[in-house]
Amino acid sequence: MKFAVIVFPGSNCDVDMYHAVKDELGEQVDLVWHDADNLDQYDGILIPGGFSYGDYLRSGAIAHMSVVMNAIKKAAEAGKPVLGVCNGFQILLESGLLPGAMLRNKNLKFICRTVELTVENNKTMFTSAYEKGDKIRVPIAHGEGNYYCDDETLAKLQENNQIVFTYASDVNGSLSDIAGITNEKGNVLGMMPHPERAVDDLLGSADGLKLFQSIVKHWRDSHVVNA
Repeated sequence: MKFAVIVFPGSNCDVDMYHAVKDELGEQVDLVWHDADNLDQYDGILIPGGFSYGDYLRSGAIAHMSVVMNAIKKAAEAGKPVLGVCNGFQILLESGLLPGAMLRNKNLKFICRTVELTVENNKTMFTSAYEKGDKIRVPIAHGEGNYYCDDETLAKLQENNQIVFTYASDVNGSLSDIAGITNEKGNVLGMMPHPERAVDDLLGSADGLKLFQSIVKHWRDSHVVNA
């Protein structure tokens, strides 16, 4: 399986994502600059965290107008896995690939620590290696991670089982403690915690590795034919 890690001016978790895929997952991966207009050669798209374009206007607001977003939308429409982490999640929200918006953390401070998440849905291409209800430890590092949507959107997320991860406790004020959601189709996941920073016990947790392993398993089940 071959991944693209999208790099914007201001991205700072691209190398972490690259390392997680290449060294821990053992799959092919390229760093792809934001002006790329074709991602057809890639099987999965990863949008890393950071401060794209300095978070000017608001987080993800400028990045979502980059040339590469058209190719990302095409990949999403084709059913390819698209993962946006932290700033990547914010970009997915700004682009309309996921519903809702991000507000400042309720304490108006940047939060950087490891938190406990609950796996709410393990029936996705991102979470099949987990069990529903699993408690996992994954780092967060954000100032605008307070997820918000209107009542109608929240009801739809709940009805369609699109809420994939929740915080085990109130971390940043997120509505219903939402930490990660998918689109209706289930192939686009946005999450504020950083699974790429939890892929080895030396980092304090390896709980994020199963997310990447789930993606690969889904791809192999869908594309690899055993004679």
